[in-house]
Amino acid sequence: MSHAASHIEVIEPRLFRQLLGCFPTGVAIITTNAADGKPVGLTCNSFSSVSLEPPLVLFSLRKASSLLRSFVEADAFAINILSQSQDGLSGRFASSKIADKFEGVAWRAGPMGTPLIDDCLASFECRVHARHEAGDHEIFIGEVRHMAGGPADPALVFYKGAYRMLAESLRKLVLDGQLNTTDIDEAYRTLYGTLLRLACDRATEAEVEAIESAVDEIEQHQGVEALAQRIEATARFFSSIAMAGHNEALRLMANTMTAVLRERMTHVIPAHPRPDVFPLRRQVVQCLRARDGDGAVGALDALITALRKAG
Repeated sequence: MSHAASHIEVIEPRLFRQLLGCFPTGVAIITTNAADGKPVGLTCNSFSSVSLEPPLVLFSLRKASSLLRSFVEADAFAINILSQSQDGLSGRFASSKIADKFEGVAWRAGPMGTPLIDDCLASFECRVHARHEAGDHEIFIGEVRHMAGGPADPALVFYKGAYRMLAESLRKLVLDGQLNTTDIDEAYRTLYGTLLRLACDRATEAEVEAIESAVDEIEQHQGVEALAQRIEATARFFSSIAMAGHNEALRLMANTMTAVLRERMTHVIPAHPRPDVFPLRRQVVQCLRARDGDGAVGALDALITALRKAG
């Protein structure tokens, strides 16, 4: 056995998904016609170009998707690239609770008969070129037969589990001083207090170690010249807590709070070293190891209070 083969790392699915989120993607709605002729579609950020000659594109679809059969049986599909103003459509076509995704949506049949959604940035009608099984997904490769451009609006971008336009809006609110410290601190106490209690019940030892590793990084980067590293380590501290809570909805909210944190540490709040609060972060970790939810929440509350008193 080779040296490389003997050190194969086990890829944890949740972390794999989180790290894939570091790659920003556009958002598209993939559409086709079901066997009964009705339009169907779903939100997708796995769309990618494959070849220019011939013009090939692809998207992947979960085998567990209720629409898999419709796409397998169809001989054509369309890619509809969304703008920032169409984030509502993204949520609609991603929802499992909405039976008729096209109800109330403006669309038209393209030259190949596939559903094209109005006012998208671009649309591509494709003939199915190939289909490949790949793990828990099916990859569809399409040959573009018709395409059209739309308005020159900003694209809807998905990044770390949230729409990038949200992060940009938050940045503006922070820089304009429209998010006050009291409200932000209350949000941190409420959100991360809940996540810490969940983590005490659900976190794996590796997830607690990830939180402790972030604390180590914060303490190692205390010089004025190490501000960027300290900001990233602080963001990892909070994002690791969010991961350890094992609640996807709360983790997405935590992504938003991390965006606020980065902007405030960079542009608003004092960024000088704070070795006096080192023991409080360590106490959070110790309480997590002891599965002491009240203690962990109390340590976080004391940390936020201490940072503000000297801020």
